[in-house]
Amino acid sequence: MDGLAGVREKRSSRRSGPNGMDRRAYGFLLLAVLLSFWELSSRAGWIVSAYWPPVSHIFAAAIAQLAGGEILLALASTLRRAAIGYIAASVAGIVLGIVLARNRVLRYGLLPLIEIVRPMPTPAVIPPLILFLGVDDALKIFIVALASFFPIFSNTFTGVAAIDDTLIQTARTFRTSTVRLLARVVFPATLPAIAAGLRTATSLCLVVAVLSEMIAGSSGIGYYLVETQYAMRPDLMYAAVLYLAATGYALNRIFLALEARMVPWMGRS
Repeated sequence: MDGLAGVREKRSSRRSGPNGMDRRAYGFLLLAVLLSFWELSSRAGWIVSAYWPPVSHIFAAAIAQLAGGEILLALASTLRRAAIGYIAASVAGIVLGIVLARNRVLRYGLLPLIEIVRPMPTPAVIPPLILFLGVDDALKIFIVALASFFPIFSNTFTGVAAIDDTLIQTARTFRTSTVRLLARVVFPATLPAIAAGLRTATSLCLVVAVLSEMIAGSSGIGYYLVETQYAMRPDLMYAAVLYLAATGYALNRIFLALEARMVPWMGRS
């Protein structure tokens, strides 16, 4: 118990600055300064452009959208697609990462194919996939799953390969079955690596979902951004970007909270 209390105190001290101020406050302060400079540059006419509205107009548009605006509906549609693709990629990446790291025959057969596909840029894959999947939800979900799969798989595969062989041999000494070995030894030992891959994929899935909607979409926040650009509504366009930024930040904080509870030995704040 004393050790756990010491870890919590150490995390708390890392989050606080020399004067007790949370380090995140400095980031918010810098953001406030930059937004103030944006407001001043637009009001004073330093930048004359139809696509450079005052920040106050952007926040007003964002607040107005809270009352049943199109942005929230578009964002909900994007999050639904991103969540489905993310879950599918998580299951496939974790299972294949563990299986391929533990099975030499499958590793030699499937790993070269995975390594060939992995470096391909996501935007380059979308046009060919339109021919097979169309432009409906199937395309967006598949693109999100494809992009999210690789960081999850790579981290899981590397984590399993880095497990101390003493743990495996000790479990085998007690005649542990293969399924029990994977569930009780391999998976817990790989959790920090899996968590790192999942966190990377969390932000990546949202980016790819928006990108796919901008290229081949008829709904979602990505399509909404393109529509507002063509409609010369920069206030709504930037408001959508603001919602995306807040969503990405919230998803990251939620993931960190879950990670701290499920993988407390990682020592992250």
